[in-house]
Amino acid sequence: METTTAAVGGAVLALFGGALLFWCAAEVRLRHGVRRRGTAAVATVVAETEAHGGLDSAPLLTFSAPAVIGGPGAARRSEVVLTRPRGHTPLRRPPRFTPGTSVRVSYDPRRPSRVVLAATETGRAVVTDLLWTALGVGCLAAGAVLLAAVAPAG
Repeated sequence: METTTAAVGGAVLALFGGALLFWCAAEVRLRHGVRRRGTAAVATVVAETEAHGGLDSAPLLTFSAPAVIGGPGAARRSEVVLTRPRGHTPLRRPPRFTPGTSVRVSYDPRRPSRVVLAATETGRAVVTDLLWTALGVGCLAAGAVLLAAVAPAG
């Protein structure tokens, strides 16, 4: 392989692998934080139209979240949230997410649209997270090997 090609390929692979690892870590941390410090709720899977992105495999969920009007001690009201959960989204939607089904979620009270499925609803999300992490490590390692191969020996 030419030196320039190896250097550019190594840099691209290392950059992609590093970005993928950063994204995986940030996503897992966000989901874990919302599950741990978030508010538990029961959401209902909603039927979708093309306006909602009907081809997305993540279910469209709706639930009620309390909203504060004004400052502390002000009146409380309930707002309806329509959102998709973060995290594990398989290529095909599992049958347990048919419209009208209730699912347990956790949401960030400061940003109710930031929703994650409860740990019991996710299935094998850990396996998927590990596969994405392995892909990131592999790309980062391949990029490092290519860059080390073109580096002048000193």
